[in-house]
Amino acid sequence: MMQKNAGRFALVLLAVLAMSAAFVVAGCGKAQSDGTGSPAKQQTLDDKVNAIVDSMTTTEKVGQMVMIGVQGTEVTDDSLYMLHQYHMGGVILFDRNMESADQTKKLIADLQAQADQKVPLFIGVDEEGGQVVRGKSFLTPPPSEQEIGRSGEVTRAEESARQTAEKLKKLGFNVNFAPVADVGDYARSFGSDPEQTAKFVAAAAQGYEQEHVMYALKHFPGIGRGTVDSHEDISSITATKDELMKRDLVPFQKVIDERQPEDYFILVSHLRYPALDAEKPASLSKAIQTDFLRGELGYRGLIITDDVEMGALAKHYSFRELGVKAVEAGSDIVLVCHEYPHETDVYLGLLDAVQDGTIPMERVNESVRRIVKAKLVHAQS
Repeated sequence: MMQKNAGRFALVLLAVLAMSAAFVVAGCGKAQSDGTGSPAKQQTLDDKVNAIVDSMTTTEKVGQMVMIGVQGTEVTDDSLYMLHQYHMGGVILFDRNMESADQTKKLIADLQAQADQKVPLFIGVDEEGGQVVRGKSFLTPPPSEQEIGRSGEVTRAEESARQTAEKLKKLGFNVNFAPVADVGDYARSFGSDPEQTAKFVAAAAQGYEQEHVMYALKHFPGIGRGTVDSHEDISSITATKDELMKRDLVPFQKVIDERQPEDYFILVSHLRYPALDAEKPASLSKAIQTDFLRGELGYRGLIITDDVEMGALAKHYSFRELGVKAVEAGSDIVLVCHEYPHETDVYLGLLDAVQDGTIPMERVNESVRRIVKAKLVHAQS
């Protein structure tokens, strides 16, 4: 009897082992075969990014590098033309576009749907708090950075940013052009103490990241010392490099050192900083964007210009050349906020420069890879 049971047990064991082996072979075949008999490598995020970038035409790539404003509260023939013809990679909305929560949500959804692109649009807004807010009729404005900074409570910066991001995300926004990382005693800044301001800026960054909304540190390398509004004309910050490093740049450096580069932009100002570049404003300066921001400070994320329609640039350069100069300096995205003719000129100027070799295709691919990677990371979250 014991011999019979032992024999049966052996047969059952052999059957189980055989079935297990069959499942393993079948499972391995499905999971690892690439159809050629070779093991398939799991596609990484960088693989996906490269595949998308490789599939893009030159016009699509150039479009990814321009973020525009649109007119009206719904998708129009003009905005559709900009998205379909030029493949613009992002849209920033203003009060002129935002009448109510439902209307804004529909506009954003329609823009994303009508864009019909290989990656989502960046849809951004300026919701800093205080006086710089949009959609006041249906979005409760966040407190100003100055108010939060004067409270001394760093956690308020994180919670305010988180709540702002949560509200924006429900509407469909994936980018907020905040926090202001400038060091100075004015309403848009957390304060004039660099170390304390850095803590508040870093806390705000965490708040945005909790809701997976991209944010933009502005206005690099700091306009807290500025005396002329860039909307009107260009001006200079006369601080030495050492003074900038010890004060103005402290908040930027803290976030660069602590956060992931795909989670945020750095927005560059239109001011001149003679200690870093004797001639060009930051938004057009390779010495500031490429050599200093990327080279010395170690930044690996997206660089976007401030609005190039501001007087600081528009009074001194044509729109056809502005985009080219910004990209040559190191910008990944050129921001053009208001007029379709200006947006068109920036795009066509860039396209011409790429097609005639003034801007090498590898330089374009470098920016587009960063853009696509950030979009994929946040599309998944």
